[in-house]
Amino acid sequence: MKWVSLLKVRFSGIALLAMLGLNPLESADALLAENWPQWRGAKHNGHSSETNTPTKWSKTENIAWRLPLPGPGGATPVVWGERIFLTSVDKASGDLLLMCVGTDGKEKWRQVMSSGNKDVRGDEGNSASNSPCTDGEHVWAMMANGVLGCYSVEGKEVWKLDLQDRYGKFSIQFGMTSSPLLDGGQLYLQLIHGEGNAKTREAVVVCVDQKTGKEVWKQDRPSDAIAECEHSYASPTMYDYGQSKFLLSHGADFIVAHDLSDGHELWRCGNLNVKSKYDPTLRFVATPVTSNGIVIVPTAKGAPLLALKPNGKGDITNNDDVHLWKHAKTPDVPSPLIHDGLVYLCMQDGQVHCLDEKSGEQVYLKRAHSDRYRSSPLYADGKIYLTARGGFVTVIKTGKSFEVLAENEIGEAMSASPAIANGTLFLRSFDALWAIRNK
Repeated sequence: MKWVSLLKVRFSGIALLAMLGLNPLESADALLAENWPQWRGAKHNGHSSETNTPTKWSKTENIAWRLPLPGPGGATPVVWGERIFLTSVDKASGDLLLMCVGTDGKEKWRQVMSSGNKDVRGDEGNSASNSPCTDGEHVWAMMANGVLGCYSVEGKEVWKLDLQDRYGKFSIQFGMTSSPLLDGGQLYLQLIHGEGNAKTREAVVVCVDQKTGKEVWKQDRPSDAIAECEHSYASPTMYDYGQSKFLLSHGADFIVAHDLSDGHELWRCGNLNVKSKYDPTLRFVATPVTSNGIVIVPTAKGAPLLALKPNGKGDITNNDDVHLWKHAKTPDVPSPLIHDGLVYLCMQDGQVHCLDEKSGEQVYLKRAHSDRYRSSPLYADGKIYLTARGGFVTVIKTGKSFEVLAENEIGEAMSASPAIANGTLFLRSFDALWAIRNK
């Protein structure tokens, strides 16, 4: 039986650790724990495989620690082993920081990556809104002004560059807040922006070597989008199932699949901003999510959500053979979540649409909490965590029935998506980093 085999592996591992002179209980648990290496986790889908994750907490209950931060930020923390990395503004100086915090809640180091913070729409965000990524040896961080850097996990700068110097000045209303994607020794970035003239637009998708920062390839990202629709705040993601693996960029009215070797387009789907009723303010923020055999494509505001097959070629905008289904509503900022044949959409107002993955039929429509939602949902241990702007987290049970397991409030505003690693839920508010775990 599978569980018997797992037990044999665990106990043989404990014996080996004891022979090496390590604490077998603590070290074995560490081997089974999962890191959270980048925004939306190891598989870019908002999933954690950890169990016994916290369900209920308050300002005092199940709080391991709370670390005040030097300023606000909307970036999700990333975790590897005993280190947590996050970006932040230094409210006193306006500097843009990369920070390292131990899992004991104590700051280890901080690096000033740039300066000149710009707040966005009052309380919506700032220049430290991009999430970092790590492989356990190095950490990479990007700021909304295009400064991108690589540091050792001990805080030593390895390289740093200015993407605007390399690829042209950004023309994007609220800053380039797309998070870098780390995969296979390379960093993937989508720099989708522009202003009115498609011929002079500098929108590109790029791949850089993680060790050196040198360009591996650059792919132009053409589009006929206009006005604010030229701007994208979404992040690139990866489709990686079986023998099929490619990069997805999302923005400027299109989703595009890119070959990993040189970035050339495999397929593209347009009309995400329907031409017959074109909205010049339809900028994309939510990032697509994938599962085996499907790509869920959010748009924005009143536009629809699409489900596509991953094996298209060329322009698939009107190719019915690769369009699985369409849903009339889309999350505007939170990215979708797929689990066990169901698609979960958390809307800006807290409504949760649960859809059948194969047909797109609505399973239920319920409201989690009346508030603004900016964070993307997270799955762990049979639960989905829905984080509202005011710091209210609703934990619901997965499945075809809407069941609230807990409603938790810490009383601090947040827009960052939560992360889970080593049995701990990390919430990043505008004021502090919280570590929440079962006693």
